Amino acid sequence: MLPLLRCVPRVLGTAVAGIRAAAPSLPLLQPASRPCARPFGLLSVRAGSVQLPGLLRPWGPCGCGCGCGGLHTEGDKAFVEFLSDEIKEEKKIQKYKSLPKMSGGWELEVNGTEAKLVQKVAGERVTVTFNINNSIPPAYDGEEGPSEGQKPELTSTPNFVVEVVKDGSNKALVLDCHFPEDEIGQEEEDQSDIFSIKEVSFQSTGDSDWKDTNYTLSTDSLDWGLYDHLMDFLADRGVDNTFADELVELSTALEHQEYITFLEDLKGFVKSQ
Repeated sequence: MLPLLRCVPRVLGTAVAGIRAAAPSLPLLQPASRPCARPFGLLSVRAGSVQLPGLLRPWGPCGCGCGCGGLHTEGDKAFVEFLSDEIKEEKKIQKYKSLPKMSGGWELEVNGTEAKLVQKVAGERVTVTFNINNSIPPAYDGEEGPSEGQKPELTSTPNFVVEVVKDGSNKALVLDCHFPEDEIGQEEEDQSDIFSIKEVSFQSTGDSDWKDTNYTLSTDSLDWGLYDHLMDFLADRGVDNTFADELVELSTALEHQEYITFLEDLKGFVKSQ
């Protein structure tokens, strides 16, 4: 029985070989083509167009002749030209070539977009800190915009924090202040304050970050008598309407200076090889 079973594969192999020789050669089966899963419309390719968009062009040496191999498009070139014109215009209308000084003996420290004003008064150290980021309010309320081709005059009105520390104390009285939008640009004969206090708290002078666990007094529901005394407390330490006006001038000059620097950096980034 075993010799008979051994002969079966050999006989089958001979039969299959004969069938292959007699049958005409058939092409191998090809896998069915899969339709593209991404619509061409999303790639901005128009039917019959030979010109490929910038992002779809094959990588290779740039067309500027420098042989850097970087990506240089017509859009980049137009972008750089626009930024060059924008920088020139911004420098033309730049009011301060250097930052204006604050009256009252305040010492200015600038670290990027953050500015710090420091003053020592009769055993106290008063520090005012502000950041120019997101400090430009809307140029208009949507009813009437600037004339075409005319740049609106922008004013930086940042929130600022006043810290008062007495000599030998490990506590700082912290007052978080801001400029209400309806107070900006008011007439001089109006004697109301052009800034207001939002929150008041005590913080440890040894902590780099303020603690949320410390009690914070909101002025939204504060007794007006206590609020007036807090405003007088600041005014006695040089933080009054005059200070606020000068702070707005300083912040606006710093914001414009940083904006021009940003445009120059952006131009260099787009233009770089």
